[in-house]
Amino acid sequence: MAFLFFLVGTIGFIILFGIIIYNRFVRLRFTVRSSWSDIDVLLKKRYNLVPNLVETVKGYASHERAVFENVTEARAKAMQASSPAEKAQAENIFRETLKSLFAVAEAYPDLKASIQFSQLQTQLQQVEDSIEYARRYYNAVVRDYNTMTEAFPSNLIAGQFGFTKEEFFELEAPAEREPVQVKF
Repeated sequence: MAFLFFLVGTIGFIILFGIIIYNRFVRLRFTVRSSWSDIDVLLKKRYNLVPNLVETVKGYASHERAVFENVTEARAKAMQASSPAEKAQAENIFRETLKSLFAVAEAYPDLKASIQFSQLQTQLQQVEDSIEYARRYYNAVVRDYNTMTEAFPSNLIAGQFGFTKEEFFELEAPAEREPVQVKF
């Protein structure tokens, strides 16, 4: 009789443990999706700011046509990317083309002094900061979720119910990986 209570108690514990792990997977999966959605909203906000920025710069530097076309093309490609890996690759290219747009702006003192350009630049910087924060949060949630999918015993539940690893959203600028050159 004691063995039967022990057996029922053990089976009940295992089932309860499985339910707890399953529910944690569900919660983490929704948190991953929600945090990705937050990043997507911020990226769209940035994509909407860029045409205004390009138009403002065009007014001062109309002969820089190649820069404007590159920014527009990179923006379109970034908007079409869907997975975190594709989005990260497209975002790297887009960020580089935005740098070239700001380099053009540096050559025009009247443009730098423009209130509209200054406001757009400030808004873009705020959005960039928000994207960075959201990206870090998303990657932290993905790290926790992926750890659960591979750690024992939760990996057994993950395998049974189709919880698979998620991709990180990693932006990588080539210059960030190179050693800093200090010259005196």
